Parts: sequence; structure tokens; C-alpha cells
Amino acid sequence: MPDFRRYFTPGGTFFFTVVTHNRHPIFCSDKARELLRQSIQEIKKGKTFESLAFVLLPEHFHCIWRLPQEDGNFTVRMACIKKMFTKLWLDNGGEEVQISKTRQKHREKGIWQKRFWEHTIRDEDDYINHVNYIHYNPVKHNLAKCPHEWPYSTFHRWMRDGYYQQEWLCVCKSGKLYKPDFDNIKDTVGE
Repeated sequence: MPDFRRYFTPGGTFFFTVVTHNRHPIFCSDKARELLRQSIQEIKKGKTFESLAFVLLPEHFHCIWRLPQEDGNFTVRMACIKKMFTKLWLDNGGEEVQISKTRQKHREKGIWQKRFWEHTIRDEDDYINHVNYIHYNPVKHNLAKCPHEWPYSTFHRWMRDGYYQQEWLCVCKSGKLYKPDFDNIKDTVGE
């Protein structure tokens, strides 16, 4: 049996993977993307955190957050975001995926997987590897040929700030696919 523990580090930096129920591609919809953005912004007002990197794909997202020095409770923030998005999505006519009788009994909705995956960022190298992983993710999932083609990530912000060149892992000009080695980062988007 796995030893599943969450490490709450006040002021810590964390990488997250959050997945929709049954990997339903909710975020193909402009409305869903806007409601998720709205949910995150609203929760940030009351439960502050710094969003350092982010990518949104059709059925999951990855992000890196830094929490305030006195606070390490990321689970409350993530639960609030998921709850607010679910309410907004359903109130705006969004559909949920069919769920089991057990989940119905617990009054859960068919929007998100119950859990999410997190990793405590250990050092600067770990941070950079996870940021790169986030920005390469649309290419990995065959949603874009190059990171700069994907509009739903912080890649463009990082590029404007001088951390990336537009050509980073780009095949637009060369046509040669370069696949980086992210073996030390597990893409645990399953439940």
C-alpha cells in the first residue's frame, strides 16, 4: 500500500497536476477556460498564493504555486478552486460526467477527479525542470508542435520576461522534433 502523505511547508513552492473526472475534455470550451481563470483569481484574493507557472490542457492542468511564508495549506486553496469552478460551470449550463453511486451518495459532482497530485519543489534545479515540463506539456500531448503555439500557458509570460526564446524546443523552422528528457518528473494525471 502506498504511503501517501502531503507535506505542508509554510512558504513552500509546489507543483500540481489536477485532472477532470474520467479525463473529460471540459477545457476545450472557451467558457470553461474563462470560468477556471475566474475561480483561480477569486480564490487568490482570499487565500493568497503566487502562481509561478501554469498550463491548461483539455482535461487537466499543471501549475506551480508559492505559498505565503506563514501558510502551507495548499489543499484548501485547491479544494476551493475546484468547488467554485464546479458551481460556476454547472450554473452556466456545463455538463458533468456520469459518476458512481458512491460518489452520488457523497454528493460529489462528475467534474474533477477526487484527488490531485502535488510535489514539493526542492531546489532551483527542481523548479526549473518543472517549469520546463509545464511549458513543454502541450507538445508532449500532441496539442501543439512547439511550446509557443499553445495559448493556454505561462510560456509567453516567461518569454516576455526573458527566460525563454520563442524558439525554445521549437520545430517550426527546423522541422526536427526535439524531445527533452523529463524522466525525473512523473506525469501522474491518473487517479
